[in-house]
Amino acid sequence: MTEERRPEGPTDSGEHDGDDAGTEVLRSFGRQLKIFRTLAGLSQAELGGRLGYSEALVASVEQGRRIPKEHLVEKADEVLEARGVLAARKEEVARVRYPSFFRDAARVEAQAVELHAYDTHVVKGLLQTQDYARAVFTRRRPLLDEETIEQRVAARMARQEIFSRWPVPLMSFVMEEAVLRRPIGGRSVLRGQLEHLMLMGEKRSVELQVMPLDREDHAGLSGPFTLMETMDGRRVAYVEVQNVSRLHIDRKPVREIEAQYGIIRAQALTPRESMAFIEKLLGEL
Repeated sequence: MTEERRPEGPTDSGEHDGDDAGTEVLRSFGRQLKIFRTLAGLSQAELGGRLGYSEALVASVEQGRRIPKEHLVEKADEVLEARGVLAARKEEVARVRYPSFFRDAARVEAQAVELHAYDTHVVKGLLQTQDYARAVFTRRRPLLDEETIEQRVAARMARQEIFSRWPVPLMSFVMEEAVLRRPIGGRSVLRGQLEHLMLMGEKRSVELQVMPLDREDHAGLSGPFTLMETMDGRRVAYVEVQNVSRLHIDRKPVREIEAQYGIIRAQALTPRESMAFIEKLLGEL
């Protein structure tokens, strides 16, 4: 079968996406935190002092209005002697950092042994610098509040731990030339992003390719996508447009997108040519 996930709209507060499942995860964790805090005989201010956070932040977490950082969850479990009850929900809570429409894909990505992506508008999130990611989220419409932007940036940077994993997944990325020329965030941000791509292209596990604008034959006109294979041999394709996502697990659509990606790679510049092209663009900035 083919799975599809559709997002809900943002809440008035803008603190998270407001989908029912994500909201309930935060509220449930907040209730648990409050129970353990009460059993320990601590006020919100006292717990905040022991955790290194403000009373207001502890209150927001308990009310399910804030997404707690991993450090807070682990430290709270230790300070409140929760015996792993709070820490066990660390990954579940962390997934709420992502937009609802991306959570299924994020879960698959974390298990990937291979990942291949084609992008048409912005640099792939896994390859973005922090400044570039912040510029992307800042320019999103409808507007995100500053706290949500920082949460999204932190979540995107955390995803990049995939490059430090061992065994490291085999990864390839093809991006349109227009992506590399679009100065999202300004010329200095673009320069930093291009320099980062040069460094990423040197990794043995990563191959970067550029699709030139002058190609007459182009197999990627249907838009961007990501192909992933998990440790248990599952092969999936993730497609997203206008915050509506589809995670394909049925073999037929996945095979069609795999074939499409093979043609796209053949039409693009080679990895060596692509690195030279990016270096040329850097010289023009």
